[in-house]
Amino acid sequence: MKLEIQTKKLKEVVGLVEKTAGKHATLPILSCLLVEVGKNTVTFRSTNLDVGVEVVVSAKTTGEGSVAVPARTFSTFIFQLPDQNQTTTIEVDQDTATGVASGNLLIQTTQSKGVIKTVPPEDFPAIPVVSDGQEFELPADVIVKGLKSVWYSSSVSGIKPELSSVYLYRDGDYITFVATDSFRLAEKKVKAPNTVKLNDILIPFKNISDIIRTLESIGGKVTVKVNKNLISFSEGQTTIVSRIIDGVFPDYKQIIPKSFITEIVALKQDIIDSLKLSNIFSDKFNQVRLVVDPKKKICEVQTKNSDVGENKTSISAALTGEPIEVNFNYKYIVDCFQSIEADSVSLQLSGPNKPMVIRPVSSDSTFMYIVMPMNR
Repeated sequence: MKLEIQTKKLKEVVGLVEKTAGKHATLPILSCLLVEVGKNTVTFRSTNLDVGVEVVVSAKTTGEGSVAVPARTFSTFIFQLPDQNQTTTIEVDQDTATGVASGNLLIQTTQSKGVIKTVPPEDFPAIPVVSDGQEFELPADVIVKGLKSVWYSSSVSGIKPELSSVYLYRDGDYITFVATDSFRLAEKKVKAPNTVKLNDILIPFKNISDIIRTLESIGGKVTVKVNKNLISFSEGQTTIVSRIIDGVFPDYKQIIPKSFITEIVALKQDIIDSLKLSNIFSDKFNQVRLVVDPKKKICEVQTKNSDVGENKTSISAALTGEPIEVNFNYKYIVDCFQSIEADSVSLQLSGPNKPMVIRPVSSDSTFMYIVMPMNR
């Protein structure tokens, strides 16, 4: 079994699939990439049982078969190869009777040669195919934008699976992406054709980075398939499949304030700068105090740490409403600004113990962020 492929292309493919493979104490095969050689094609696969990636590329091949190779060793070696118009040859010993690879993997260019021990491929798990359920197409960048806008608000704990996920559902002309860890919540709406039908789904937080990375690399229009247990994203010869969570996302709309008593409108960068400066003096809980008095034209971020010192930083802003003082987690506020493209933002406050709503000040009303206050 032998294949020849452009080194640059090989690096792109390996870079896409190798990050999904990982250490697994009871199933070491999951730390491998499966390389399957067919007639003028080679398929690279990786999976951690929660998410799987498959990429099929054209290559000059001799013979057919498959081999499992340790992902870290293989990718580290491949990435170090110079790729200036070079071709990489990969060859493996093969049992002529069974077509199954055995022995060592020989990787060679005009300048380098490496031999990597392989693993029998029989135990490599199959990546499931989503053959039934819903199917639709969306641009890859639209899906990426929706996921990137909210996924950082998911819970990293798996105690409540519905919170350690990104929730997708159809809402009128939009597909809405939502994530929350119960301390903050991000919502992003992306326009979708009326032909796109989508039941509510929950994608595990830990799979989102793999999905984003794969969609960013392939671009174009992506075919999305969803059934009761799985969701897949495909374009051309690249597919990523993720399990979905069987659960019910909280009815988050109940916590969205219906009105507010104070509003701050300021430049996004001014708020970011003031928060970063104040955080130097924040306590172990990253607590910052927002002090607003529209009549006195005061808008300050205050922090105090008995071991470090204290700080007050003023923000130049348009203020309306009533005086208010509220404590927030610095990180929870700063995180959301990566999802706001507008130069100015609106911070709406409903009371000392009520959540704050952050929105962009622009014609784009598709993003909303909610932060819960902290008790002093």
